[in-house]
Amino acid sequence: MRIDPIALRSKQLLFHDYKNNFQSLEDKFEYNPQDQSIWSNRFNYLRNNNYQREALSTVIQHMNEKWGAPSTTCTNIEKLKREESTVVIAGQQAGLMTGPLYTVHKIISVLQLARQKEKELNKPVIPIFWIAGEDHDFDEINHLFMKENQSMKKITIQQIPEKKASVSDITIAQENAENWVNQIFQVVKETEFTSDFYHQVVHALKQSESYSDFFARLVYLLFPEEGLVVVDAHDPHIRNLESPYFKTMIEKNEDIAKGVFSALQINRQQGYETVLDSEWNDAHLFYHHNGERVLLSRDEDGSFRGKNNEVAFSKEELLQVAEENPEHLSNNVVTRPLMQESLFPVLAFIGGPGEINYWAVLKPAFQAAGMQMPPVLPRLSFTLIDRKAEQTMDRLQIEAVHGVQYGTGEEKMKWLASRNSPPIQELSKQVKSEIDRIHRPLREKSSDFGPDIEQLAEKNLQYIFQDIDFLEKRMIQSLEQKYEQEITQFDDLGLLLHPGGGLQERMWSIVPWVNQHGTDLFQRINQHHYSFDQDHYVVYV
Repeated sequence: MRIDPIALRSKQLLFHDYKNNFQSLEDKFEYNPQDQSIWSNRFNYLRNNNYQREALSTVIQHMNEKWGAPSTTCTNIEKLKREESTVVIAGQQAGLMTGPLYTVHKIISVLQLARQKEKELNKPVIPIFWIAGEDHDFDEINHLFMKENQSMKKITIQQIPEKKASVSDITIAQENAENWVNQIFQVVKETEFTSDFYHQVVHALKQSESYSDFFARLVYLLFPEEGLVVVDAHDPHIRNLESPYFKTMIEKNEDIAKGVFSALQINRQQGYETVLDSEWNDAHLFYHHNGERVLLSRDEDGSFRGKNNEVAFSKEELLQVAEENPEHLSNNVVTRPLMQESLFPVLAFIGGPGEINYWAVLKPAFQAAGMQMPPVLPRLSFTLIDRKAEQTMDRLQIEAVHGVQYGTGEEKMKWLASRNSPPIQELSKQVKSEIDRIHRPLREKSSDFGPDIEQLAEKNLQYIFQDIDFLEKRMIQSLEQKYEQEITQFDDLGLLLHPGGGLQERMWSIVPWVNQHGTDLFQRINQHHYSFDQDHYVVYV
């Protein structure tokens, strides 16, 4: 396995500035991630805070036992009880088969940073992965993309929840899920790992009640020895611990919402793209009503109601809900970081470009709740390249950095053009220029016969050009057919390196890689040391 760092320019201006021009954003964050002194400062800040360590560890231990978590995880859960322990945390929805590759990249990022900071601080630093089990957008997680016949095919599970329920509350339709798994494995080629991997997935599926359960079991299949601790944020026992923190979010709701709204407007005025949609009267909390998740907003009198008036509470009534039935409440993207900070001694949060974009408006929310925003680090980013693809890249002279950033379309056209002399496009261009020269006297003379004839002459030239374009297209098609094998190789590399016009990690899943290289692949990738200063890593497996 060879791993090379490469430099990529982010398409998001805010994320680019966060990594390369932090001074322009430093007022939006509490810590500069490039300043090494922040870690001891943050550790000392956490030592002065109080956490429900014993109760939290007991709850997490219970849910992890249900998932069959490895002993290394149980050891780290026990360490969480120690006053000197801290955590590195990241989270994601419970995607099928863990979802796109960037979910696994987040996990590797958490493991890497926890390992590095534990060594530096000489104190326990526990890697935490937070399943956002309260999220209710099932359409975001109900599918995978698999490469089939030179395209990425979307394979969706045939289960439609009856209500807008949280993912952790959706019971898996086992027959539908097994059919979906079979569809996925029909696409991959049989290898020495296929049978074992398939049976491990089916076994995990049959043991799982919810999609969050299925997600957690597969994560531990991939990372059984690293001490990763997985937490389902929607577990009702977790909710009971969150009661006092929900009360703070309700008491300080107006300050939280208005602070975030103002920060969002400033970012827009500064020209930064925004991925968060927030209004000054958003409560940034959900209420679970009749099995559905209802987003709350705040009225001018301080009361709370559903966006479509499904429920209504006075401030005192909602505080009572937080006190007596906190399992009826859940967070959105604004208050979830506040809840993580309240529950865990967060040494650092790790996020992707989109998450760092909306974290850039959360500092006022932390301040309103009487907390300090933790250091925020961009997650590690990888592109995996197998041996066959690497050999093809060498033969076609495609550099990894260009292929990952832009794809292979440009190289394909250049290669095709080099197969004929002179190139078809250049020949077509020259013919058009010559015809334009020959045709010009006719156009000039046509003006003597009136505007109708003059327009007809112009259209005549355009018709001739269209015929040339048609011939050019057919000649290129003929050339492509002649070099069909090479064209397919360019297209396959494009799907591997830059599918759908973006990074591999946003469309590809773990399935083809584990099928080809075994369930320990990502463990082996994690055994290497990575710097969080690098933009991207190319992994040759």
